[in-house]
Amino acid sequence: MSWATYSLGLDYGTNSVRAVVVSCADGRTVGTHVFDYPSGERGVILDTGDPHLARQNPADHVEGLRVATAGALAEAAADSGFSRDQIVGIGVDTTGSTPIPIDARCRPLAFDSKWRANPAAHAWLWKDHTAAAEAATITEVARKHAPEYLAPIGGTYSSEWFWSKVWHCLNVAPDVFEAAATWVELADFIPAVLGGVSDPRTIFRCVCAAGHKAMYSSAWGGLPSEDFLARLDPRLAELRGRLYDEAHPPHLPAGRLSPEWADQLGLRAGIPVAMGGFDAHQGAVGAGVAPGTLVKIIGTSTCDITVAPTSEPLGNVPGICGIVDGSVMTGYYGIEAGQSAVGDLLHWWVDSVCEGDDTLHGRLSDEAARQRPGASGLLALDWNNGNRTVLVDPRLTGLILGQTLQTSRAEVYRALIESTAFGARVIVERLAECGVPIDRIVCCGGIAARNDLFMQIYADVLGRPMLLAGSTQTPALGAAISAAVAAGADAGGHSTFEEAQVRMTSLRDERFDPDPGAQAVYDELFAMYRELHDSFGGVAGAEADFPSLMKRLLVLRERTAGKAAG
Repeated sequence: MSWATYSLGLDYGTNSVRAVVVSCADGRTVGTHVFDYPSGERGVILDTGDPHLARQNPADHVEGLRVATAGALAEAAADSGFSRDQIVGIGVDTTGSTPIPIDARCRPLAFDSKWRANPAAHAWLWKDHTAAAEAATITEVARKHAPEYLAPIGGTYSSEWFWSKVWHCLNVAPDVFEAAATWVELADFIPAVLGGVSDPRTIFRCVCAAGHKAMYSSAWGGLPSEDFLARLDPRLAELRGRLYDEAHPPHLPAGRLSPEWADQLGLRAGIPVAMGGFDAHQGAVGAGVAPGTLVKIIGTSTCDITVAPTSEPLGNVPGICGIVDGSVMTGYYGIEAGQSAVGDLLHWWVDSVCEGDDTLHGRLSDEAARQRPGASGLLALDWNNGNRTVLVDPRLTGLILGQTLQTSRAEVYRALIESTAFGARVIVERLAECGVPIDRIVCCGGIAARNDLFMQIYADVLGRPMLLAGSTQTPALGAAISAAVAAGADAGGHSTFEEAQVRMTSLRDERFDPDPGAQAVYDELFAMYRELHDSFGGVAGAEADFPSLMKRLLVLRERTAGKAAG
């Protein structure tokens, strides 16, 4: 079509929802708006008696849909080439696994005054780790009776995922479980809201959430069998029939914009609402993911995404978060890994321990940038929120080794960044070991865009250039790309994800190349990190010389301390 077209992307994060209006021709953002969730602490409902609990209010999600979209459209109206009737589709990405108990009318239980004060009736946020015991039992039962369920998800089921959370709700809040007609991922709920769906049986479910978090695969007929679920609890087996039989790839529409929401948003009724997906997967699309490219979406946590063509054989990758056909782009296996705390780890140090504000991050970064690798004598484990990949153990905790009375808060800040980079290197090495080579790394997210020290450390630790995505809002851009693909070329969108990526994604000119001297020191530190990682992580055959480790750190410190940073 010759006239300009745009798509709308909605990015549901941990603390806010962002809406963007994007040109289908070149990916240019003409309007954006952020809505901060008002409930809880920065949008997260917490429990002082249980540090593992993290929920969200679904009312925030719906209000954010209204406010963020209205704000983005209002800003786009200032662009001379834009009008609302040029929006050809809407795409959605969310955190996950973030399941919500809903009633028979597709309304979250938390909308009902009876359940509003009950955290179990709200959305179970991705970083809720209350279901560790259930996850361990799911893993144990699957290893004995259905090992095929675990093979595509790295061999271990996580407390962050769908079935463990739903089962934990059954165990600790059976009244909520019984009241729910079914459960729906946030990634499927928002498209259903936009489509005016009122019958849970007609919700289109995305294979992204189903395959990575709910053990769904066409290889065994969809979700885990009733026989398997009955081994966990007969009531889970009964729930299976109230969930879904089929999950769908990302190129299909999840529905069409309902007249009611079209009226609220000022958009054309009937435009396609793209299949939902997780923020990291859509962020990878927005960053130009392709075979051989690893996209790191760096935020409170980090998700690592790459793809491999389904036309070529691909084995399993132990400890990975999932390998799912079509979860990122149609025609490719989506491969997901990640780390449970990255930005959160730095916030813990700055906010909770140092009692600083956002300006302290900058000051500590500046001080840490003047230090040489190894000069602090510190080595940390990045497990303050457990380990997502490759150990898949939420009950692991953090560690800072090598402290003295002279250790500064900037040195600890740098050591924490280094620890997350070491964790990232473990993931890259595991992928390579299992036949998934990584040729380049593209980073996105707030930390990647703002913290040069962080990016340089990652380049030095990983021994690869760190590239930056052209967009600072890659998940929202990825959602907008999905909307353009769902609309199709005839409506002014695009026929395929590859075509849309060529037109709508880019890389920044800035890049961070490894420094050979720093890389050599980090190779030494990484070897020590692996001793800690494998031993405390319970890796079979792990070998560590703990009695000498502190002294080896001191030797490295003495060798590098006092030299000016390069």
